[in-house]
Formats: sequence, C-alpha cells, structure tokens
Amino acid sequence: MRTLSSPGVVSLARPPRPRTEGVIRGPRLARAWLFLGGIAATLQMAGFFYVLTRAGWHLGMPVGAGSPLHHAYQQATTMTFMGMIAGQVGTAFAVRTERASLLSVGVFSNRYLLAGICAEIAVAAFFVYVPPMQSLLGTAPLPIPYLLLLVPYPFIVWGADELLRFVARSVDGH
Repeated sequence: MRTLSSPGVVSLARPPRPRTEGVIRGPRLARAWLFLGGIAATLQMAGFFYVLTRAGWHLGMPVGAGSPLHHAYQQATTMTFMGMIAGQVGTAFAVRTERASLLSVGVFSNRYLLAGICAEIAVAAFFVYVPPMQSLLGTAPLPIPYLLLLVPYPFIVWGADELLRFVARSVDGH
C-alpha cells in the first residue's frame, strides 16, 4: 500500500499499477461521477431553486422572456453555472489523492491546479459580469449574498470525499 510519510513524499510500499491498467478505472469514475458529481449536482440544484424561490417563484410560474421572473431565472441559471464551477473546484482537490487525506499531501502543493482554478474563476466572472457576455450567454450578475452561498460548495464536495477516504482507510486499517 502506498503511504505518505510526509507532505508530498510517497513511499513505495505498494507497487505501481501495471502499464496495461488504465489510469481511469471504474471505481475512480464512480467516485468522481456518481459520488462527487451527485453531491455537486445537489448543491447546484439547491442554489438554482434558492434563487428562484427568493424572488417569489412557485411551481408552475412562468420564467420566460418578458415574464416578471425572467431576471430571477437568469440569476438562478447563473447560480447553477457558478455552482458547477464551485463543485468542480472541490472535486479537483478531492481527486488529487485516491486514499490519503489531502491534508497529508498538501492542499496548496500543486501550483498548476491553483493557477487553473484561478483562471477558471476569472473566466466565469467574465461570462457573468461583462455585459456583452451576459447578452450572449443569458447570464445575470449575482449579488454578493448569492456569491457567498457558493463559498462552502467546494468544501462540502471535498469534505464528503475526505470522509469517504477516511472510512476506507479505517476499514483497511491504515
């Protein structure tokens, strides 16, 4: 079993995977798509419905162009888009390690991942807050309280995976 003796140092107590075995295998896909994806999707939908209901929407009310709730609908879809990004940030941190705690690897040890996340957030802000992009993509600016609701998303996704890995290590006795 590979173990982490100190941040970023891997001991070779477990042999490397065979060359014929793919990097992405069924269990890894299930973890990323079903487990982490399910949590992220739940958060996204919660954000979508939160924004709509805060605007006074109820099931069956129209939200199309020209309706009084159209701007709220645009904000709700933007919240979903931003929630998708926030969930992917959590997933990116979670999948850095298959068994070990991310804390033992080092949360900020991969500068390329951090740069990619910053770039992703900058592009998202461009799509949401630049008026020509709003018209093109149908986004609407989100007020600060809605943006603050997104802050825990990555931590929820990453934390759920951290808990899953903790349980797996406990079961294996490592």
